Amino acid sequence: MKVGVLQLTASDDPAANLAVTRAMVRDAAGQGATLICTPEVTNCVSMNRGRQAEVLHHEGDDPTLEALQQDAQTLGIWIALGSLALKTDDADGRFANRSLLIGPDGAVAARYDKIHMFDVQISETETYRESAGYRPGDRAVLAKTPQAALGLCICYDMRFAPLALDLARAGADMLLYPSAFAPDTGAAHWETLLRARAIETGCFVVAAAQTGTHPATAGKQRRTHGHSLIVSPWGEVLLDAGTGPGVHVLDLDMEQVAQTRRRIPSLGHFRPYDAP
Repeated sequence: MKVGVLQLTASDDPAANLAVTRAMVRDAAGQGATLICTPEVTNCVSMNRGRQAEVLHHEGDDPTLEALQQDAQTLGIWIALGSLALKTDDADGRFANRSLLIGPDGAVAARYDKIHMFDVQISETETYRESAGYRPGDRAVLAKTPQAALGLCICYDMRFAPLALDLARAGADMLLYPSAFAPDTGAAHWETLLRARAIETGCFVVAAAQTGTHPATAGKQRRTHGHSLIVSPWGEVLLDAGTGPGVHVLDLDMEQVAQTRRRIPSLGHFRPYDAP
């Protein structure tokens, strides 16, 4: 199964981001990728709620989604749109951070709203309150394609092992962690967490990431870690995309999932226990 991973430095201009993303999708498809994965907030990286309110759309009329649905159908591929920042009809005005899997027919085959919100103070100068702008989801999603069952996750979800284990026990062969990871925590935790999720589930882990300093017309510029990864079910790093934007295509042997789980059948060894 050939998987394409797009590493982006998206701005707060969805139209400009879409042009770059579509060119990368065509590049990856031209290299034979049948599943192409994009990062978190592919359409708009912004820390300014006013700017987001100005440029974001509801899912039903989002230009990024519509264009990539057309591309998936034209190219006959699956696109795992890591996430879009989307407007909702919530009374409090919060957005959705939504992953969408698009099939070769151009239809949305699955959608997942990020469950775990990144509400942290990393340092005296770096604080994130994702829940102030985004409403959390409440449902885990397993999406099936002809070549693999995909567990849909987003970024901060990688810190919550029970979600990964639930998806693996439900049949996931691959866990997707599209991300816009902070540089400080990225340097310390990114690779370790993703390898851990692969090892404990016996899944391939594919994490398409935002990278670099993101141009902003309003508000503070955001920086992200990059280093999009593909990790094998055995925990080996098969791809590290570094810190530059780009397209990466890797041929994955999905038989490794079953082989790894035969060697370490821990998913079948879970026992209920009383909490301390």
